Parts: sequence; C-alpha cells; structure tokens
Amino acid sequence: MTEHASPRGTFLKIADRMKGRIAAEPAMAELPSLAEVMEECGVSRGVALRAFKVLQQEGLAEPVPGSRWRVVRAGVRLDRRPLSERIAELITADGLEVGAPFLSAGEISTRLGASRPTISKALAQLEAAGLLTEGGQGKRRAVRALPSQQEDLKS
Repeated sequence: MTEHASPRGTFLKIADRMKGRIAAEPAMAELPSLAEVMEECGVSRGVALRAFKVLQQEGLAEPVPGSRWRVVRAGVRLDRRPLSERIAELITADGLEVGAPFLSAGEISTRLGASRPTISKALAQLEAAGLLTEGGQGKRRAVRALPSQQEDLKS
C-alpha cells in the first residue's frame, strides 16, 4: 500500500515536519492553520488534527480557543489567567484613573496577542462588571471604576 492509500503514520510524518519547522524557526509563535496543513500535505482535516495532537502530547503546542495552535517553548511562561482579568490589569499597569479613556480593542490585541473578537468579548465582560463604560462604533471606552484585589476574592 502506498502512503496516500493508507493515512496510517501520515500524521506522524506531518508532526515530524512541524517539529522541524518549530526547531528551525525560533520566532515561530503559532502553527500553520489546519487548512494550510491540509492544503500543503494533501490530507484530510482529521489527519492534520491528529498531527497537531501529537505535538500537544509532546508539549510542543497547545490549542488556543478561537485562534491557531500556539507553539510552546521551553522556559517561556504564558499568562493563563482569563483575558478579562489581564485586560483589567492594564488599567492599573497604565496608571489610568476613573474617567480616563481606555485602550482600543486593536491596541489591546497588539499588547496581549489575542484576536479582536476575543478582546471584544472580554471588554463586554468588563463593561458588565462596571469597570469600563460602553464602547461602540467610533466611541472610546473609559475607565468607570478601578479594579481591586478584593474583586478576585468574590468567587
């Protein structure tokens, strides 16, 4: 049987190829998308996903909800707190006061490395919690209240 007739082991070869790319490109932060791997290797979505799972099992990559798989580098620590907490921390880190204009979704996206739709959802949570005023098309959010350490203890 040829390699194309049987996908058995094909996902391992794809995983090995991606491991090589990760090692060769130290700046690589994300894996190619599933669609790109499918196109490049001529395989089904399931085979490409199995290759990604191999990388996950070996601690080289992790899935990111709503985004591409992230490359995991040894010695690099990622902030795994909820995005809304990390955004709220920007208020304190930037020394913003009540009434001060807040960062745009694009600025936050650049700083935290998350997609704009994901940022928008987290900003909506902060609006609902009363930390930010409502934003909108062309309308900048402002700081409504300062985050406090006690808010983390409510849960």
